[in-house]
Amino acid sequence: MANESAKAQATQEFVPIQEVRGGVVILKDGSLRSLMMASSINLALKSQDEQSAIIGQFQNFLNSLEFSVQFFIESRDLDIRPYIALLEERYAAELDDLMKIQIREYIAFIKDFTARSNIMTKNFFIVVPYDPALIGRGKGVAGALSTFIPSKNASNNSALTDEQFEEYRTQLEQRMSVIEQGLVRTGVRIVSLGTEEIIELFYKLFNPGELEKPLQVTQVAR
Repeated sequence: MANESAKAQATQEFVPIQEVRGGVVILKDGSLRSLMMASSINLALKSQDEQSAIIGQFQNFLNSLEFSVQFFIESRDLDIRPYIALLEERYAAELDDLMKIQIREYIAFIKDFTARSNIMTKNFFIVVPYDPALIGRGKGVAGALSTFIPSKNASNNSALTDEQFEEYRTQLEQRMSVIEQGLVRTGVRIVSLGTEEIIELFYKLFNPGELEKPLQVTQVAR
């Protein structure tokens, strides 16, 4: 038991998150992060002119940003078990013999197809940072990367007051609005993650071996 407790404590030391409050991730150095989930666009289905327009709008969006952001793609093997369970419930409730045969054959087809194919699910996220300690620091590649890395001298006890939190969250919301307005021109829809959704996402990231249901975002798109 002592070894398990020490191992858990050692793991927590490598996680830079202090807490998740009001849909905002607070790091141990007092800086904040918001997470936004973005829809995808299949450029292959667009015409050449549409592709050029979308790429051009995205370039304009990136060039207009005055702060750094991080784009994160989560790829996971598709967990087909919930869908199979739903089909089996339908099979058990079906009274028509012909429909039962068709459902049984469809279940067998889905199981065989997913067993032979490498089907992945992808989620697209945008990490929006606000770190008052970095405001006014040097720009460039080093400054941009440091936005996502907590300070080595960060204190675990650097808790934010409610007033500071609200002030920083206002700054984050302004940045999120800039991102939303820029990406909507490309046809990308944005949804802000709430506290429970952020916790679920980080749990999956730190427990990659567990198969779970896809991230369900319940908030209204921004």
